[in-house]
Amino acid sequence: MVPPAGLCGRWVSLLLVLCVGSAVGRRHHLEVRDDLRRYIPLSTFGFYSGGILDVKVTDFRVEPGSENYIFGLSLDKTLSDAMNPYLDTHQDICILRDPIGNLRSGPIVFFVMDLKHEVVHLNCSSEWQNVHIYRDQKQIPALRSKRQSFAKVSDSKSMYMQRKRRDIASPVAGESAGASVCRNFNLSLSCEKRDPFKYCSFNFAVWVASKAEEGLYNLYFHSCPNYDLSNLYPLQFDVTIEENNSGNYLSAGEMPLPALYFMMSLLFFLSGLFWVFILRKSKHPVFKIHYLMAVLVFLKSLSLMFHAINYHFIETQGEHVEAWAILYYVTHLLKGAVLFITIVLIGTGWTFIKHILADKDKKLFMIVIPLQVLANVAEIIIAESEEGDKEHSTWRDIFILVDLLCCGAILFPVVWSIRHLQEAAGTDGKAAINLRKLKLFRQFYIMIVCYIYFTRIIVYLLKITVAFQYAWLDEMFKEMATYVFFVLTGYKFRPVSQNPYFSMHGGGDDDDDDEEVEVLTQTGLTEGISKVTNRSQLPGSTMVHESNEDERENLISKRESSHEYD
Repeated sequence: MVPPAGLCGRWVSLLLVLCVGSAVGRRHHLEVRDDLRRYIPLSTFGFYSGGILDVKVTDFRVEPGSENYIFGLSLDKTLSDAMNPYLDTHQDICILRDPIGNLRSGPIVFFVMDLKHEVVHLNCSSEWQNVHIYRDQKQIPALRSKRQSFAKVSDSKSMYMQRKRRDIASPVAGESAGASVCRNFNLSLSCEKRDPFKYCSFNFAVWVASKAEEGLYNLYFHSCPNYDLSNLYPLQFDVTIEENNSGNYLSAGEMPLPALYFMMSLLFFLSGLFWVFILRKSKHPVFKIHYLMAVLVFLKSLSLMFHAINYHFIETQGEHVEAWAILYYVTHLLKGAVLFITIVLIGTGWTFIKHILADKDKKLFMIVIPLQVLANVAEIIIAESEEGDKEHSTWRDIFILVDLLCCGAILFPVVWSIRHLQEAAGTDGKAAINLRKLKLFRQFYIMIVCYIYFTRIIVYLLKITVAFQYAWLDEMFKEMATYVFFVLTGYKFRPVSQNPYFSMHGGGDDDDDDEEVEVLTQTGLTEGISKVTNRSQLPGSTMVHESNEDERENLISKRESSHEYD
């Protein structure tokens, strides 16, 4: 039912390698090697007023005879994480070749590399003429004033050097010179010859100076030669990107996430303690599945806590601490596996109805568990890899496909149980009990479908619809939906005597013909009590369960009708 220990060890080893060897956080470093893509998504980040985007492109390899090719960057600003309006309309034509005046979909800036003259030309759309672009972070007025505030007034030499630097390094763009940037300003492209290639580098910084410039900034690298399939150009360069909102390295839509994850972790932990308290104080039968549900809640709580700590370090340092990241990914992997195991076990009726899983149930576990592990590994790779990596989109597609397969597979045991109860309701003499179990299974099935539909589809639609600063709402609704699903599942399958799910054994395929029910002599001590004798058990072994009045009357009428036929 579970993967072998060796396989688990290999998955954990792969997970640790991914966590240690990847570039993470909001200080990105991407190495592009022999890439034939038309465009490469480099970064998506929500900026508030005072935010800074710093980009350094280094060692761009220029092959002999390719100086006339067009390469460059595009930086556009949107209000939500929806489809990019520029790339959607330029799937077959390089966007850098299109005159900037023809683009009317919103603010966008082109950084076009002129390899022959070793400059980078800036072109801005009419909607974004006040963009604040500088050669590097040191020239941003806000940062420059901070550095100057620490200068010693008594040091005349230091004051003289600062004045000299202010005169030389005047800002490229400001409140009064924003429009001139796009018309008259070029960035320098530093190139050096290393036979047989030439390597070029340039850098720039963007300052979000006012509230009007806030938004979701999308940065792409474009290779116009690769739009011609007969003349593909292998790209090779390095890019380093740093993004922050006034010292906070989280995107505008991610800033509330550390507090959100911590509060949800506390909520799951307290709920887990309450569930254990119910199990310990229960006077009714408590099954192993109940304790597995408790383990699931505590794993979820730990996962959220480590996730909150991970985001806290990204917020303050721009990158996470590997130890906390590994703890989060390990607990996240275990939580995902235990969640699907629990759902499948409840759907098959293990410990509630039958103590031995059928062959089809075991086969389902052999399919679902590896798929769920693969889905979690794919999710971790997506989180740890850079957006511009070639493998990033591949693993994202794998995650979506495998996750949907897992969600579909866990519905099968519930469907099997519903079909079995429908067939057994009118044939095995326990129609009232089976109909009530059938109603419960249908409710559980609807709960699973709603949970999957909401967390996989509704949350995604919410993410691409809301404004960039409210992107955290999709995580909040996802975690709240998970909490509601846990609470409803625990409530419906809690250890109580009147729950039809385990009021009487015999819901399994193999138990229908092996039981006979006798109503005990009605006395004050035995009123509402029935005895279930299983013929497959040893002589003398019985199970006594409480039964409600409707079940008892149904059994009495069934017995009387059988006597009349005799």
